[in-house]
Amino acid sequence: MRVVRAPKGANIRRRIVGRGRSSGFGKTSGRGHKGQKARSGGGTRLGFEGGQMPLYRRVASRGFSNHPFKTQYVVINVSSLERVYGDGETVNLDTLHQKGLVKRSETLVKILGDGEIKKKLEVAIDAVSVSARMKIEKVGGKVSKPDGAAIKVDLQ
Repeated sequence: MRVVRAPKGANIRRRIVGRGRSSGFGKTSGRGHKGQKARSGGGTRLGFEGGQMPLYRRVASRGFSNHPFKTQYVVINVSSLERVYGDGETVNLDTLHQKGLVKRSETLVKILGDGEIKKKLEVAIDAVSVSARMKIEKVGGKVSKPDGAAIKVDLQ
């Protein structure tokens, strides 16, 4: 008969304090000698920096930041497309994942114009830079949105 045991480290014994010197947590019960943290109810509040002006008060918090709501694109250069795609292939989120250029969790992709491209590709991606669009269309490729609509020219 096999005995089922919890993996090592899964069950941690509760620390029993104040039960004599031989227990290892006797006398001061692991709190050291005197001081603020040795007292009952002692310790400092969250963010306390010993009287120094705390970080949350030093950093300015005026105005509005769009940081939590910004859209983040995964950028891929045309040189990467040239390297992994064959002539006449379609570039979209699924094929980029299959070729290992993006992870499955990444949903917004932007093609940038760094590098050269000689293959004729059909690109159906969320955003394409002006230089990338010109390079793709110069060799006979086509750029569109994933739903088939014409893509917005992104001047960044």
